[in-house]
Amino acid sequence: MARPYVTVIVVAHDGARWLGETMRALINQSRRPDRVAGVDNGSRDGSADLLAQTLGRGSVISLPRSTGFGESVAAVLDKLPSAGRDEWIWLLHDDCAPDRRALELLLSAAEQDPKAAVLGPKLRDWLDRRRLLEIGVTVGRTGRRDTGLEPREFDQGQHDGTREVLSVSTAGMLIRRDVWEQAGGLDPFFPIFRDDLDLCWRVRNAGHRVLIVTSAVAWHAEAAARRRRRITVSGDHPRRLDRRNAIFVVMANLPFRAMLWALLRNVISSIVRTLLFIVSKQPANALDEVVAICSILVHPFRLLRARRARRHGRKSGYIRIKRLMTPRGAAYRRLTDMVQSFLAGEAPVDSAGRHHHSTAAPGSPGEEPDVVPPPGAGAFQRFIGRPGVILMFALTVVSLIAERSLLGGDRLGGGALVPVTGGASDLWAFYTEGYHDVGLGSAAWAPPYVAVLAALSTLALGKTWVAVSVLLLGSVPLAGATAYLATRHIVPAVPARAWAAGTYALLPVGTGAIAAGRVGTAVVFVLVPVYAWLCARLLSGEPRPSRRAAWGLGLLLAVGTAFVPLVYPLFAVLGVLGVLAAGGARRRPRSAGRSDVRDGVRDANRSGVRGGADRDGVRGADKGGVRGGVAGSMGIALAVPPLLLLPWLVDLLGDPGRLLLEAGLHDPALVDPSLSAESLLAISPGGPGLPPFWVTAGLVAAALAALLMRRQRTIVAVGWGVALYGVLAGVLVSRITVDGARAWPGVPLAIAGAGLVVLVGLTAHRLTELRAGGGLRRLGATAVVAVAFSTPLLAAGYWMVDGVRAPLRGDAPDVMPALAAARSTQGERTLVIKGSGFTVLHGRIPLIGEAELPAEQRTRARVGAAAEGLVGGRGGDAATLAQQGIGMVALAPPVSFELARTLDSQPSLQRLSLSESGGLWRLAEPVTRVPARPVSVLHVPLLWAQGAFLLVVVLLASPGRQRQEAAEPAGMALAGA
Repeated sequence: MARPYVTVIVVAHDGARWLGETMRALINQSRRPDRVAGVDNGSRDGSADLLAQTLGRGSVISLPRSTGFGESVAAVLDKLPSAGRDEWIWLLHDDCAPDRRALELLLSAAEQDPKAAVLGPKLRDWLDRRRLLEIGVTVGRTGRRDTGLEPREFDQGQHDGTREVLSVSTAGMLIRRDVWEQAGGLDPFFPIFRDDLDLCWRVRNAGHRVLIVTSAVAWHAEAAARRRRRITVSGDHPRRLDRRNAIFVVMANLPFRAMLWALLRNVISSIVRTLLFIVSKQPANALDEVVAICSILVHPFRLLRARRARRHGRKSGYIRIKRLMTPRGAAYRRLTDMVQSFLAGEAPVDSAGRHHHSTAAPGSPGEEPDVVPPPGAGAFQRFIGRPGVILMFALTVVSLIAERSLLGGDRLGGGALVPVTGGASDLWAFYTEGYHDVGLGSAAWAPPYVAVLAALSTLALGKTWVAVSVLLLGSVPLAGATAYLATRHIVPAVPARAWAAGTYALLPVGTGAIAAGRVGTAVVFVLVPVYAWLCARLLSGEPRPSRRAAWGLGLLLAVGTAFVPLVYPLFAVLGVLGVLAAGGARRRPRSAGRSDVRDGVRDANRSGVRGGADRDGVRGADKGGVRGGVAGSMGIALAVPPLLLLPWLVDLLGDPGRLLLEAGLHDPALVDPSLSAESLLAISPGGPGLPPFWVTAGLVAAALAALLMRRQRTIVAVGWGVALYGVLAGVLVSRITVDGARAWPGVPLAIAGAGLVVLVGLTAHRLTELRAGGGLRRLGATAVVAVAFSTPLLAAGYWMVDGVRAPLRGDAPDVMPALAAARSTQGERTLVIKGSGFTVLHGRIPLIGEAELPAEQRTRARVGAAAEGLVGGRGGDAATLAQQGIGMVALAPPVSFELARTLDSQPSLQRLSLSESGGLWRLAEPVTRVPARPVSVLHVPLLWAQGAFLLVVVLLASPGRQRQEAAEPAGMALAGA
């Protein structure tokens, strides 16, 4: 076989800083090229002179700065005569240095496969020479460029082997000249980006093969893609140009039916990406996305001309190309990565393999710092192998076993939870209407948590029961997940963090909230770890992240306050104390308190925490712990909830006792009227479904043991301070009576439990040091570990064995008699008597939140007096009820037959039905239809203002582009305060 003739073409453009090494690598090739030509596209940094010195003036041509790569190669080939069918063209960028044997190995691979027409080397990074950049490139139907590599993946030979790919880069591309001419070369429409993909696609459609030869290596700086030099071939932004070219290549080369489907996917994908860019405060990137897709849609004839030029072999070649494109599952993985990056505070851009280079730095929020998955693990294996996922799975299994009696029922309800009925549209209508024609009628604002449930129900496809079930029955695994994620930068070691998250999730507050149907406490229980994390960021973060954390904290405080109003004053006190402590730390002399922080930092670093403090750890704490804007940020966080909840908050302040209540019914049977001191110390708020004292005694014992440690005294003091604050608040709340029943101290004790859990988690690494000391220290440390782990294990075991019992039920009965509902055709109300209390229903079961609407005091007193008269056998009360629109009287089970006889004796009542499941009587008096009250003219404007302010807060709280910065040592935020 004749010796192949190789023509090398080097294209330079302001690349002098790399061109010298590229030319040395070319000269030292083991297989010398037959001729070399250079092109300089208007360089201003001496690249043209460097080419001329190396190749000679006669081998270099100069072109304008606006010339694209493809036009430069075509200009050289127009001046060089063909050397026959065996001529190969080797394309080199000025920032691509091939290995000494690269050309030899590429030609060897071409000789072994006669159908190979395009070959490319393995590309590694110019700076980090171990890191892989490309081993061939493929593309998805939405134009997303995919290398098949993980971010920052090192070359360990795991991808070696010559194989077919869809495309290779023009950096080091070896292509037969006759195939180049047959395909028409690089399309000048792509002056940069995706020109290689388009050429290789056309070559494959012509029946040739494209190979990646991993034994041949080249190092590429990707200067244009990484914006290390200015792009002059186009006035468009590089991201916009890359996105436009990506869509155009796919649209031009796919068959017609596949092209239509890809066009639809691209439009939807661009809309989603644009929204993510806007929410993450990247308007320039959002504009690039919009302009890129619009440039395709508004120039259909340009696309038609490109498709006409590529029509030969397109349909038949697609059969072979389809298997080389990005698998469909990768698109969903990429979407997941985008959302995860967005939530982690990074820019919502593509995953590995895109042109615009970005890699996750070690210690960034997007990756697990403690557990490294196996190199060959797939996305699913990496996901399920994370400790947080394993923990949440275990808590989910525990919850399903414990809640077995609630699963499969028709209607969840009981305790504080009104039986769940209706859908998202019903909740939205209830929240937005000005007058609520339910019960005795009310013009008050609907509880704001109804809007939260309506939004979640909308996400659940309108199913309110799904949203409530997830929030209430799933509160234990959700609390474990938030606790695990929130303590990521506070508790250094993964085992200690997993213990802390599991222990917090299984506290009696969480299991007791489920048993009593307390959705409000369940939601706040999930949010408390997030509050702590946002407070730490607010007090110790950089100005911009601190301000963003303030808006996020304010938004979530508003959500928690909507469910449990007590949340706001509790966290307001903690926030003010945190600001005062931060100010004191700032004014404190540098020597004061230095030993505690230094010990905390040294211990955290000794535990293997990746973190970056300054060379003086304490100085870094002083710089990062407190800043002048902390008070302003805390002010924002505390101002957002009142502004968001303003209309409802005004009604609430008219009855201050309601501040101690929460979402749902206030039933005396759900509260322990004489809560003991040992229950409070065991973080047990009293009520149904709570474990005995000894279940959580291990947590308290481990926290007491932390008092004996000499180091980290500040952390211990802060942890115990938060715990005692929660306990004292719980004692105060549990002694206050509201509407004839004691308030439930669940939320204060959740704060106390969080303080103890974080305290023990932060001091856990000291136990490892004590165990290493041997003797009594080792014995004591082992005992503390056993005691600490007894809490989550005993709590989980007791909960699974005992299960969730009444009052919460999965098959809650219908409190509205079916006969009464059928006879309420004219809007008549029904007075339902249960024991010594009563409620008024309006033709159906009340929605969540309707039972909490305050009625006019005089009307309720009048109806209450009439109901007492009926129960007592006094005559003349039916007329009062009829004037309030009440047409029927019902007895709720269990039925008192003595009371039924009393009602039968009333001449104004006619019995319709009576059984052990309930009774129903109809009033003989004519029923007066109660007119609706006029709605305030400010109701609708206030709703719009509330929605607009909510949108602003969400945008300000959303994560923006994350700056690469050193991670704080564990415990720095807590110790800095």
